[in-house]
Amino acid sequence: MENIMKQFHVGIQLYGVRNAMERDFEGTLKALADMGYEYVEFAGYYGHTAEEIKAILDKYGLKCISAHQALDFYDEDPDAAAEFLKAFGVKYSVIPWYGKEKLAGTDEWAASAERFKKVGAVLKAHGMKLGYHNHDFEFEKYEGKYLHDYIFDEVGDLIDPELDTCWVHYAGINPADKIREFAGRVEIVHLKDFVCEELGGGPAYDLIDNSGKGLGKKSREDNGFQFRPLGTGRQNFLEILEACEASGTEYVIVEQDQTYDIPELEAAKISRDYLRETFGL
Repeated sequence: MENIMKQFHVGIQLYGVRNAMERDFEGTLKALADMGYEYVEFAGYYGHTAEEIKAILDKYGLKCISAHQALDFYDEDPDAAAEFLKAFGVKYSVIPWYGKEKLAGTDEWAASAERFKKVGAVLKAHGMKLGYHNHDFEFEKYEGKYLHDYIFDEVGDLIDPELDTCWVHYAGINPADKIREFAGRVEIVHLKDFVCEELGGGPAYDLIDNSGKGLGKKSREDNGFQFRPLGTGRQNFLEILEACEASGTEYVIVEQDQTYDIPELEAAKISRDYLRETFGL
């Protein structure tokens, strides 16, 4: 067993078991609790009220620390939206994806930053926090700086990163280094494993055909990219967890966006067993 001193709270992003959730909402949550998950991070509510969600979580001893929630959720009645999430325990409302065409270096960036600040202020008034979940494209640069980092410099303490270690690594960056860079602001970190042929989203230069015409970078599929249960891909989770421990992380959230040859719940169990057997979590 690897030597990790801190007993992180272990959760799972429910997007990774979305098909099971759609078939059997309560049964899936029970199965995850039986595996040893303590926390869940929602990505959709499958028609359930906040009260129903809270009752089911309580029934199986689960807690909800966070939810992936698009910003348009707050457009009509931001206070009511925040109260909905707070009713079943959400502390972090996390932006799951935000288009690159609206980030730094575009005409939309100023409006995006103001939107982040506005929702962040609403959540703060409710004792909650806005989070941002990255993909790989936020680690492209504009004027020498990552698009990702513009968000946190501009919006300030109204937003925290939820670093997705798979996408950070796939972009060609050591996820442990990025976690340490945001020490004190990374209460939640996504643990996600993967395989691929080359990091950095593919080769450093465009592929070319026989005439010298650029073909563009490899797609993820052409680069052999696939998601994997924890411990079966290329991530160094000891290094990642050590960085989490040093940086004030409290919650580690297992996420596997897609499975290929095994059921979602089987993959979730492999990941949970890996954390328990390897790190005592």
